[in-house]
Amino acid sequence: MPFVFAAPIRGRMLITAANLLAEQQGIGVGMAAADAKAIVPSLEVVDDIPGKAAKLLEALGEWCIRYTPLVAVDLPNGLILDVSGCAHLWGGERAYLGAIIKILRSKGYDARGAMADTVGTAWAIARFGKVKPIIEPGGQTEALLPLPPAALRLEPLILERLQKLGLYTISNFIGLGRSALRRRFGEDFLLRLNQALGNEDEPLQLIQPVEPYQERLPCLEPIRTVPAIEIAIKKLLESLCFRLHGEGKGIRTAILEYYRIDGEIGSVSIGTNRASYHAGHLFKLFELNIAKIEPALGIELFVLKAPKVDDVEPGQEAIWSPEGCGLEDAGLAELLDRLANKVGADCIRRYLPQERYWPERSIKLAHSLQEKKTTAWRMDRPRPSLLLAQPERIEVTAPVPDYPPILFRYKNVVHYIKKADGPERIEQEWWIETGEHRDYYYVEDEAGQRYWLFRSGHYDVESSKWFIHGFFA
Repeated sequence: MPFVFAAPIRGRMLITAANLLAEQQGIGVGMAAADAKAIVPSLEVVDDIPGKAAKLLEALGEWCIRYTPLVAVDLPNGLILDVSGCAHLWGGERAYLGAIIKILRSKGYDARGAMADTVGTAWAIARFGKVKPIIEPGGQTEALLPLPPAALRLEPLILERLQKLGLYTISNFIGLGRSALRRRFGEDFLLRLNQALGNEDEPLQLIQPVEPYQERLPCLEPIRTVPAIEIAIKKLLESLCFRLHGEGKGIRTAILEYYRIDGEIGSVSIGTNRASYHAGHLFKLFELNIAKIEPALGIELFVLKAPKVDDVEPGQEAIWSPEGCGLEDAGLAELLDRLANKVGADCIRRYLPQERYWPERSIKLAHSLQEKKTTAWRMDRPRPSLLLAQPERIEVTAPVPDYPPILFRYKNVVHYIKKADGPERIEQEWWIETGEHRDYYYVEDEAGQRYWLFRSGHYDVESSKWFIHGFFA
């Protein structure tokens, strides 16, 4: 069906864009919508909402990322793809360009395309070329010669001036001196000409910034099975981890994007508590998320990105490193990664030391694996494996001041003490007015069980009491 976009311009509804069927029936840009309707009664006129075309082009450009990561919107009706190093993955430049154009046309777009060394030449050939769409390296000058000046993306006033001077093709002026062209037509004219010839760089504003660490894997045939997806992930990880290892870096966050043949794009992501370039470990994390991948009719491209990487120092093995606690273990780090990616990092808790005197206040619960300790664990004196959240009262028989107890009763069981060490005095926290100082004893009963007991207050004070506070392994 022929249709056009129209917008109010100077008090009239003028056509701003037309599809191929409309153009074939004599409808063109700039024509009044009423006149066009009179020529083609079946013409559908659609309001040209500001910004709508740009959004549509951007969405189409995101779809084109399956062919190259370097895609830019070229308003009002084009896309620019930097395909350097991509064509061989589709069997060569001709097959590559043909595949893109074929799919776009199957979606209802009147698509034309060209490939050249420069953006300017490819733009010109796609819109004005009449022979071959692929320009050989270094062939841009010859390809531009027969084309009209409009192929250089020049302003209407410059095109009008060229027309009046009888310069109907690029060949009429390409050999003229650059200083003369600059004086007569301005700097923009010379810029466009030099960009098309490759004498001046043309920066692109990409739809998606390119991650410095990413790998792409096009599929020869759309894949749908879990084993095939696993193979793809392993290949991508091996390639990316090889690069990272060479640069002394490791992955902290990785995103796997998959492009389906129905145009949908999906993704799954993983995170690590410390930088890692071990492909086997990272694959195990992705393996937990494979069930979330929905291939539908098939996946034609995988892209693995590492938006967050950190330096990996030689021999660095610790996630958190309390001195002497034996936690500098890569296996423990990888276990925590798997747990975090399975149940969520926020579901994992651990204890960190606090600068407090009393043992029950000297630790805090960290709600994030990224939270760091602000003080070191105390290692100068023994501490129980199990510390009670609150000390519990016990009955004690003790001889003279500063001596450990002979026996104590805890939960109606009498424990006779065979060995003891202490006291270790822990003072009251001066900023908290309640409570007494504590004298701690490390004791062992006749059954070989070891306990951490303390007396609160001075021995000769009636208010002094005994408590059990922990159990040693």
